[in-house]
Amino acid sequence: MYVVIMGCGRVGARLAKLLVNAGHEVAVLDASSGALERLGTEFPGTTMVGSGTDVETLRRIGIERADAFAAVTQGDNRNIMASQIAKHIFNVPRVLTRIYDPIRTDTFKALGLEAISPTVIGAKVFYTMLTDEESQENV
Repeated sequence: MYVVIMGCGRVGARLAKLLVNAGHEVAVLDASSGALERLGTEFPGTTMVGSGTDVETLRRIGIERADAFAAVTQGDNRNIMASQIAKHIFNVPRVLTRIYDPIRTDTFKALGLEAISPTVIGAKVFYTMLTDEESQENV
């Protein structure tokens, strides 16, 4: 599977390494060359400095052949824009987006995007660990 990851922070770098270690082909895109250093010199995938909201940059990194796209930058707006481009312009079959603000989750769903909110996931994990029971609410 060919996966394009936008964002090479802690999550993006870790996801990239997990995917390449499992035998997937991975390309990582970040606006900062310094962020790409998290991958180390032995990273076997492709790296590129650029914006995931720029169509030409996405073409250069191979979005047209991507099986999956993950937007994991710190910016909800960047993530949603890049995910819309990946899904609706390039028809990437699987698009996942990190979103911090859980209120925006409905917006993502309305746009046909799958969102992962570390805010919601973290709160549920804390709740479970504090109370020894599963949370029944969507936070």
